[in-house]
Amino acid sequence: MKTIKAAVCHEYGAPLVIEDIHLAPPATGEVEVTLDAVSICHSDISYWEGKFGGSLPAVYGHEAAGHITEVGPGVKGFEPGDHVIVTLIRACGSCPNCGSGKPTICTTPHDQTAHPLTTTEGDKIMQAMDCGAFAEKVVVDTSQIVKIPADMPKECAALISCGVITGVGAVVNAAKLRTGEDVVVIGAGGIGLNAIQGARLAGARRIVAVDMVPEKLEIAKDFGATDAVLASDAKPWRHAIKSLGKKADAVIVTVGAIQAYDSAPRYLATGGRIVMVGMPAAGQAAQYEPLIMSDGGQSIVGSKMGDTVIKRDIPWMVDLYQQGRLKLDELISGRWTLEQVNEAIADTKTGAAKRNVIRF
Repeated sequence: MKTIKAAVCHEYGAPLVIEDIHLAPPATGEVEVTLDAVSICHSDISYWEGKFGGSLPAVYGHEAAGHITEVGPGVKGFEPGDHVIVTLIRACGSCPNCGSGKPTICTTPHDQTAHPLTTTEGDKIMQAMDCGAFAEKVVVDTSQIVKIPADMPKECAALISCGVITGVGAVVNAAKLRTGEDVVVIGAGGIGLNAIQGARLAGARRIVAVDMVPEKLEIAKDFGATDAVLASDAKPWRHAIKSLGKKADAVIVTVGAIQAYDSAPRYLATGGRIVMVGMPAAGQAAQYEPLIMSDGGQSIVGSKMGDTVIKRDIPWMVDLYQQGRLKLDELISGRWTLEQVNEAIADTKTGAAKRNVIRF
């Protein structure tokens, strides 16, 4: 049992507390990763605010990268010293979804309070999202990690583990965008910028970014958006359609705002598809007209973590970064220490940050 420092949530919405906790050694099929960086995702904030349930106390954080410092029994293909990205995608590999190539929606249940975190008094701590990465070290299943080059900056690598694979994957894997198609991306935050990158890499003809903040729309153009529309404009879909010269083949909703989901079909061409990425609070519902969508051969599909197969998709994203074709450094808005985690969360909540990164 090791003692590590972590940012622990004892009360939803209250400041996280930096304290010593115990980390168990890796069990069968698990590894211990000493973290070099973890970034702050809006999902972490939603859990901290109590919107997604769970139990307390808890350690959040799931976009992480570091190096392996210990391996458990039965681990193959990984050894101490390997540099890795840590994801929340824990997959059993044998359920029907895993067997059909959809590990992001693995159906095998896992108790996030059973292992490996406890208080110094021995009480359970929830390892949120199977990571608990607002901490110096994590113990995770090998299904959650991917090797990366030793010289890749860990603060950039950490971004790939959620925001990048979710945004790029939503376009490449879920929307299955074809060269020459047109895309509307609603929301130009961290995931939205990566959806824009995904559309650019997939060969989209035009990419329209839609957001409430003019400054974020300017940033979206740096990442590949050809056009930008203010969501606060009256009927913003009209401006997007004018920019495209027609309606969009794919609409990627990257924000958890019901208004965004309600408006998404208005951008969509006959035969087009909406990809749902942003997660509103539980209980909120959007509205659409089934007759119009059915008659137009349109579809709506949910995409969790970009439908990513991490050991297939992360290596090519790392390679694109090394070629200079995938922007990661430009996604980082601020660098913080673990002791500054509450300040970093507050900065992220303003909506101005792309990604804030905690460095160890």
